[in-house]
Amino acid sequence: MDATYVVKRPMLTEKSTFAMNEEGRYTFLVDRTASKDEIRRAVETLYGVKVVGVTTQVRKGKERRLKYGWVTEKLSKKAVVKLAEGQTIELF
Repeated sequence: MDATYVVKRPMLTEKSTFAMNEEGRYTFLVDRTASKDEIRRAVETLYGVKVVGVTTQVRKGKERRLKYGWVTEKLSKKAVVKLAEGQTIELF
């Protein structure tokens, strides 16, 4: 799978921003079928950094009520990537 299909976008929350600045951990929304090795290779090729570890989490879609009934969102997968000491990613 191509690297741009594996990593969809970075997730910027208060918790992930703290981990980014203090611990060198970056959170990405990734393709649901991607493995940890594919995520590691995609981040290394896209951003030119050395990845030390990858943890993943599959998140269940929430149920939302709309005017035509209840709708369940799709499953999503997020990956937390730990970089080597001293390396950073410029997201913006």
